[in-house]
Amino acid sequence: MVLSLNRRVFVLGAVAVVVAAVVVVARPGAEEADSADAEGKRGCVSSAPYVADSRGYATYRIPAIVRTRAGTLLAFAEGRVGGRKDSGDIDVVLKRSRDGGCTWGPLQVVTEGKGDTRGNPAPVADPGTGHLVLVTSYNSGDVTEAQLLRGEATQEQGRRVFVQTSRDDGVSFSSPREITSTVKRPGWRWYATGPGHAIALTRGENAGRLVVPANHSAAPPAGSTDTGQEPKYFGAHAIYSDDGGRSWRIGFAEDAYEGVYNANESSAAQLPDGRLYFSARNQKGTSPGNRLDAYSRDGGATLDRGYEEQPSLNDVPLVQGSVLQLAGEHGRLLFSASSVPTDRVSMAVWSSADSGRSFEKVLTLSSKKAAYSDLVRLDAETVGILYETGAEAAYEEIEFRRIPLSLLTAGGEQVR
Repeated sequence: MVLSLNRRVFVLGAVAVVVAAVVVVARPGAEEADSADAEGKRGCVSSAPYVADSRGYATYRIPAIVRTRAGTLLAFAEGRVGGRKDSGDIDVVLKRSRDGGCTWGPLQVVTEGKGDTRGNPAPVADPGTGHLVLVTSYNSGDVTEAQLLRGEATQEQGRRVFVQTSRDDGVSFSSPREITSTVKRPGWRWYATGPGHAIALTRGENAGRLVVPANHSAAPPAGSTDTGQEPKYFGAHAIYSDDGGRSWRIGFAEDAYEGVYNANESSAAQLPDGRLYFSARNQKGTSPGNRLDAYSRDGGATLDRGYEEQPSLNDVPLVQGSVLQLAGEHGRLLFSASSVPTDRVSMAVWSSADSGRSFEKVLTLSSKKAAYSDLVRLDAETVGILYETGAEAAYEEIEFRRIPLSLLTAGGEQVR
């Protein structure tokens, strides 16, 4: 086993909302507890909270993880009933760990699709209250992504955005409350939160703000022969809340649609100087490489510059990635993703000592297939990563790996 380990910007107003009733259901067949795999039991290094064809789901995808104020790990995913497809009957599911990811509790259904698609979980712990805030995306199970991109879905069928909260350390969550009208512009077709954890700002004048990196696609201009499926219509944006998730507004929205930098699935981290760093998948843009990045000095309301290529990550394929800022004035900025340019394989972690201007690969976790991932700080000495992987395909299981911080800050790449 291998363990290595310019764009224009807009701001819209917010709308106050009401908290809904609490609901969390267990999927039929869920066990009282799931133990870590054999390796995790021996050394508490690795566990597999989600395995395909189990607990009533054909596939688990789109991992997101957050550590609560009480120290509990919450590992979210999409539970896909019918297979690996991105549409259809999909639930947002959750497993909890009280021992740093060594073992996991029973599967909980946080948002039930009931035949529709619920997904793209973006969780964050509110620093003021300690409550968990979860933002997710929705569309009717009767429409595909291609139909959504072409504008062939009604408003009710289309991509919509919801928020839920937990006041009991992730044991239960409120019912989904829709916020689409305040976070999605008219003319946007596709819409996705994250994927991966959202962030809570801890420094600067916007301390306490919750920021969710997101992405969208736009309709072609009037008179165009384009269908809307062209990659150039993708753009990244952010949404944020200054009141613990009760009301939301759109921050920056990358809307150049020039086809060079097509910012898509994105993640965010707050740098030691208070700025936000955004890393995005380049959706088949004409620029070299598959990763883009941008910065914001005002808590995600605007960007300092538009998204540009990040050349030190050119060995990353077309895939989602995660970023995590380590604590301390000189803390490293970490990035995780697959590490072979032509395939979703070999999950790796990169480190930046200059706030994202350049990255160095420091750890390769595995030579197996690997796709989406999410990073989390566990304690002063350990980082965790939740990622999709498998021997034959990248979506056979979602694995959790505990990584000593020493492996991520040493010079040169570590492979073991």
